[in-house]
Amino acid sequence: MHQEVLVRMANDIGNFFVGGVTAQEATQGVLTHIRRYWDPRMRKQIIEIYRAGGEGLADHVRAAVALLAEEKKG
Repeated sequence: MHQEVLVRMANDIGNFFVGGVTAQEATQGVLTHIRRYWDPRMRKQIIEIYRAGGEGLADHVRAAVALLAEEKKG
């Protein structure tokens, strides 16, 4: 999948979780969604995008992908 599409999808998910919650809750919401619903190949790609600088990712989305990347190290 193209990088721009994945970034847009991740940010769209992130937008859903903004409003009425803390930044930490929004980050956890994004992380949970990506874990549950994204194909493993998509998760791998978004981690690669993050590791390459995460261009275009909203702050709380970037934080969620950072947590996902840490999980994949172990």
